[in-house]
Amino acid sequence: MQESDKSMVMRIKICGITQPDQGMAIAQLGATALGFICVTTSPRYVTPAQIQAITQPLLDSSGGTPIDRIGVFVNATLETIVQTVDQGQLNGVQLHGDESVEFCQQVREKRPQIGLIKAFRVRHAAALNSVHPYAAVVDTFLLDAYHPTMLGGTGQTLDWSLLQSFKPDRPWWLAGGLNPDNVREAIAQLHPDGIDLSSGVERSPGQKDLAKVKQLFAVLA
Repeated sequence: MQESDKSMVMRIKICGITQPDQGMAIAQLGATALGFICVTTSPRYVTPAQIQAITQPLLDSSGGTPIDRIGVFVNATLETIVQTVDQGQLNGVQLHGDESVEFCQQVREKRPQIGLIKAFRVRHAAALNSVHPYAAVVDTFLLDAYHPTMLGGTGQTLDWSLLQSFKPDRPWWLAGGLNPDNVREAIAQLHPDGIDLSSGVERSPGQKDLAKVKQLFAVLA
């Protein structure tokens, strides 16, 4: 999983993919990464076998430059992550729970070839203090909106004012309530290295609205 710098094209991850045809279509529209929810309680959950059914056609048709394939986990066991990465043919892992720095290091040691993303749900400015210790063990930070019961895909927008002075030691992606109508403003204000959308380009959880995805890329063009 290749990280970008400021001179390269912004990374665009569409998360919560559940259907092979939609995964292929979104890849062809220009996404740089697809996200797969590996959390059984989520309405967007996909099994390792379902992930493989989506990733295999992408790999077969990639011509050597496949889109990034990122599994999203919340407080999963190391065994579960490794098994899902291998069966699902993933090249990225996003840890979206309460995973410690030490656990992130264990994931890194088990599968050193993958890109490792640590997500943080930002409720207030003090929450950003917990980000920096992870810089030594992960490749990318992802900042998402806080919700008391939901861990992602909430459609709620993160308070962008909290991030005006956020300058981490790693590339970072913005998530939380992004959609084709507000994404340009978000990028202009915060200058993230990447963006992550899920509910903002959906008809229903796990069912992407390709018209909205097309609108997104038209806005970003």
